[in-house]
Amino acid sequence: MLPLIDTLRQIEGDGLERLGFGPTECGYRIVAGSARWRLRAYEDTAAGPSLLIVAAPIKRPYIWDLAEGVSVVRHCLRHRLRVYLLEWMPPTPGDAEAGLADYAGRSIGEAIARVAREAGGAKPFIMGHSLGGTLAAIFAASDPSSVRGLVLLSTPLCFAPGSCRFRDAIVAMAPSTLSRKEIVPGSLLSQLSVMASPETFLWSRLADAVLSVGDPRALALHARVERWTLDEFPLPGRLVHEILEWLYRENRFCAATLRIADKFLGPSTLRLPVLAVVNTADLVAPLPSIAPCIDAMPRRFARLIEYSGEMGVGLQHLAVLVGRRAHAAVWPVIFSWFHAHA
Repeated sequence: MLPLIDTLRQIEGDGLERLGFGPTECGYRIVAGSARWRLRAYEDTAAGPSLLIVAAPIKRPYIWDLAEGVSVVRHCLRHRLRVYLLEWMPPTPGDAEAGLADYAGRSIGEAIARVAREAGGAKPFIMGHSLGGTLAAIFAASDPSSVRGLVLLSTPLCFAPGSCRFRDAIVAMAPSTLSRKEIVPGSLLSQLSVMASPETFLWSRLADAVLSVGDPRALALHARVERWTLDEFPLPGRLVHEILEWLYRENRFCAATLRIADKFLGPSTLRLPVLAVVNTADLVAPLPSIAPCIDAMPRRFARLIEYSGEMGVGLQHLAVLVGRRAHAAVWPVIFSWFHAHA
């Protein structure tokens, strides 16, 4: 049934796109890739420092470039950054056993190396949102010398019991019998999220739609976000298992017991400049899901910004990427940080 639900959700999303609520992405070229990922380079890339955006592997990456005015990609280009995006491809049956070492290790490492070559050897910044940020942080902790700086947007790194109600519910509900050798349908992950936090993934979305009715721009943005939420990916069984067990249940990264490629990784190995942005209205990645890791990082490197969220964004977890107030107030601070560390 789950693959069928995936198909029905895609059909619903296609319907929203035909009504004009699909993404309006800017041009890019593919400069590298494998069966698991491909690397986008945006066409009007400037001559400034390079930035690799690591998309979350759960859904398609156009949330970073949703529409003019609320596009992180375009905003970065206007601020003289050379923008690249690591786009994950749907896993094939032969890729079902790819795990964190493949995603947060080899794949990101290959993309970083290619971006550096394109920039004449200069180290890039790396940035991620949500699970994409978690993967980026794991990579940066494993090879900090290859990265100029790390930006984490609504990214959970601490999964201690009680740190987040969403985390606690996921741990209680997620089946421990998921096969590491099969592909996990995207609809299963979406259903788990709704069950773990209905106030985030159901009720607050409905409230956001109602409150956006008087603002045509907010209502159109809400519809575009709804379309994106229906455009989900399956994931390899091993990756899902390791995220649930190693991160959510055992909190290995924050405890510095996460072992990738014979290295133990944690906040203390993030020896590079780190900027984290937390939406205080976000129940998926609240302050306690990142603050303990920030506190455990080398003091001279880490900075935390708090942002109170806004309406008209569909999901508060996405507000820092698509919110008009976020683009007006939060992103100028992020760009100042980039250029201060360039």
